[in-house]
Amino acid sequence: MSKWYMCLLVIALFVESCNHSAKNIDDKQTRNVLADEVVSEFKRSWEGYKKYAWGHDVLLPISGSYQDWYEESLHISPIDAYSTMKVMGLDDSAKEVERYVVDSISWDKDLYVKTFEVNIRILGGLLAMYEYNGDPDILAKTEDFGQRMLKAFDSPTGMPYYWFNLKTGEAKGQKINVAEAASYMFEMGILSYYTNNPVYYQVAKKANLAVWERVSDKKLVGENINVETGEWLSTSSHICAGIDSYYEYLLKAYLLFGDEELEPIWRQSVNAVNTYLVEKSDTSFWYKRVDMHTGLKKTNPIYADNAEIIEGGIVTLYDAFWPAVLALDNDLERAEKNQDTWNWLWNRYGLEPMIYDFDAAVPTYPVYDLNPEIIESAYYLYHYTGKEKYYQMVEQYWADIKKYCKTDIAFSSVEDVRTMKKKDYMPTFFFAETMKYLYLTFTIHDKQFNLDEYIFNTEAHPFKKVSFNQAEAKKRLGLN
Repeated sequence: MSKWYMCLLVIALFVESCNHSAKNIDDKQTRNVLADEVVSEFKRSWEGYKKYAWGHDVLLPISGSYQDWYEESLHISPIDAYSTMKVMGLDDSAKEVERYVVDSISWDKDLYVKTFEVNIRILGGLLAMYEYNGDPDILAKTEDFGQRMLKAFDSPTGMPYYWFNLKTGEAKGQKINVAEAASYMFEMGILSYYTNNPVYYQVAKKANLAVWERVSDKKLVGENINVETGEWLSTSSHICAGIDSYYEYLLKAYLLFGDEELEPIWRQSVNAVNTYLVEKSDTSFWYKRVDMHTGLKKTNPIYADNAEIIEGGIVTLYDAFWPAVLALDNDLERAEKNQDTWNWLWNRYGLEPMIYDFDAAVPTYPVYDLNPEIIESAYYLYHYTGKEKYYQMVEQYWADIKKYCKTDIAFSSVEDVRTMKKKDYMPTFFFAETMKYLYLTFTIHDKQFNLDEYIFNTEAHPFKKVSFNQAEAKKRLGLN
């Protein structure tokens, strides 16, 4: 090799190295800008909430007003927002919420509340608050809520009623879906651990086992069930909204607490899902709806509560959580294929429709409610694979949310992804989940938050694994 050629080669390698270094610097600067932008928009939205909706559940971000879930506020937005504040380092805002919870909130309200919804948002949010600050006053407020929630589980099967009254403990609503029946082991297990009282976890686990005892021969669950008789009211089996977190919590409760009884239940369940629910082609990888007994795709209409027809090819944007769960279970092949399919759907419209019929290739309910699930899954896959395309997905999702959902006050849902007409509503999970997963993706290389060290509840409230010694958990949760 000539000296002249060697000289040219050295120069070329030097230029390439400089270009690579410059690109890395540019990439890092871009990531920092995006992370700072998410924090800035979170703060702007939080200030909008404080100005127009303080003391109430939900901000209406177009009219500058508020809405409560029930006759009185449950203060859901600040409780949901708290853990994102801590992740972002917004400690002053977090302390304001802590003081508000201790000084201004009472659960002694004559209100019927939805058992599932308050579990993931209020109980989960309060537990995360205690995880961060260790304040015994916060734990007392949390256990007070947990004690009231126990009343909902006083049914013949052990599955909770749909509603319970915070003040009187009276419960009602025999018909629930499986997510509402059995998505409690995570939060109630944490409460048992913190309080050294196994009753919470044992009640939640009893509800899970009541569902598991009623699975079909194919190890599939149905959608709706009667908590008094244990009768299946719908035999539609899927991973969509209505069942989703049932599967999620089987895996996460096992990983956090080491309850060995859950591992075979999870394994048989996910194997059944991957055996019967997958519908794939050269360009897509969906999870469909099947009959729990036959494992065959639903072709006869199922009439939901809102009288919409739901068939086998119907998916909901909530289903986009599934790649994250698969990734957590180290099933990256299916996770990546499913995420690519959801990413295609997002890019087809610019946002995801709430309900989509992949057989007819049309949205049947075109709302986008600022949902986080597709961002959550991209974040998990970026963490576990390191593939840059998942970062780029999240970058695109954020750009589209800013483009179509940003208002003068905060961010709004979209009424129709085909027209991008805004809807005057900002769900509390936008604070808890969507903004958190955006921020965590854009700061992933800063290594301030390592996903391997945490497990999230379904509302994205994070809990450190090291906080829960599994040997100690056997005693505190009453594990055999």
